[in-house]
Amino acid sequence: MVDIPNTLQRTGVIFVLSAPSGTGKSTLCHSLRQSSDFSFIVSHTTRTPRPGEEDGVDYCFVSREEFESRIAAGAFLEYANVHGNLYGTPKSDVLQHIAAGNDVMLDIDVEGARQIRALEDQEIRSALVDIFIMPPSLEELERRLRKRGTESEEQIATRMQSAGKEIPFWHHYKYTIISESMEEDLLKMRSIIRAERYQTCRLRASNEE
Repeated sequence: MVDIPNTLQRTGVIFVLSAPSGTGKSTLCHSLRQSSDFSFIVSHTTRTPRPGEEDGVDYCFVSREEFESRIAAGAFLEYANVHGNLYGTPKSDVLQHIAAGNDVMLDIDVEGARQIRALEDQEIRSALVDIFIMPPSLEELERRLRKRGTESEEQIATRMQSAGKEIPFWHHYKYTIISESMEEDLLKMRSIIRAERYQTCRLRASNEE
């Protein structure tokens, strides 16, 4: 007689999304995070709070000394120096969520994604699903940046230069989506999310230790 488990529990997935500025990555992440089955991770930063920001809600604001101590202890999934301020994703929070079967969506640049891939933690390696959003062309990317009307010519040039450095890393990602409309990109992302959630390797019987 074959025993069929009465209850199967799913471990969570770490969805890492990277893309050059102008591909709509932030809007895409925001749309996906509206679902109740995604957990929000509060990043740590050394910058000072802006008006209206709340510690532990918008960011966990810490001193540079404390942040560097956490780096030394391996407490971050990934971290980066942005305009002189340090930002990091706490590893323990991510592990807690995926163990509970909750998925995490992280908006991470190519360097942060590289850091996560380099981690030796098997739990993280098994849960990681990295996705790169590729602009259809550099010309289209520049058109989108100009359409936003939020950047100066100098800023557009800087973003285009950054895109030229980021795009060659697309082949390191498990999935690559060629960006079309936001609606199309969202449909593709949801297809990937559904497929990853149903993988057998993410299921365990409730009585398993």
